[in-house]
Amino acid sequence: MTMRPVHVALATRNAHKTREVQQILGPEFSVTDLSERSDIPEIAETGETFAANAILKALAVSQRFPGLVMADDSGLEVDALGGAPGVRSARYAGEPADDRKNVEKLLAALQQMDPQGTQRTARFRCVIAVAASGTVLKTFEGEASGRIIDSPRGSGGFGYDPVFVPTGYDLTFGELSREVKNQLSHRSRALAAAKPILQAAAAGE
Repeated sequence: MTMRPVHVALATRNAHKTREVQQILGPEFSVTDLSERSDIPEIAETGETFAANAILKALAVSQRFPGLVMADDSGLEVDALGGAPGVRSARYAGEPADDRKNVEKLLAALQQMDPQGTQRTARFRCVIAVAASGTVLKTFEGEASGRIIDSPRGSGGFGYDPVFVPTGYDLTFGELSREVKNQLSHRSRALAAAKPILQAAAAGE
């Protein structure tokens, strides 16, 4: 007997993120987002931490959406910049969000703070909140450490992927295959931790 995929609504309208989450979770899950839900307004990310923003989004959407809702907040923390861009990663260069401008601002800030390029350690962090019926069930965190390079390389991924080289590799997230990136990424690690509760909640446990 074929099991029906577990349906999860992702609290985003970012098609790149939705596609990546579906790829990581695999065929046992069916991931949709808010692209066709114009009745659900954009949720302002007013939290000061990744966890606060993930919870805020998961709660807001789960109050208006039946079943399981998952929200994530993620970003890049660069040591030489005191952890910036952090929770402001998506809009680091201002509104509207623009990946190219964000990367340009990041590289310019690093060139000013660290012109020799000796302090480029960084990490991607992701916090996922799972909610149902206006209640947060649990949060999960994932991290991927690495370094920032001087100029973008690769056309894969999105956001800061083309300037981030994960620890133990010479290629950026923008150059690595989707399969490799999805094994290493902060989001994949958070999703791996979240999988059991998604399955249990769907089963009514």
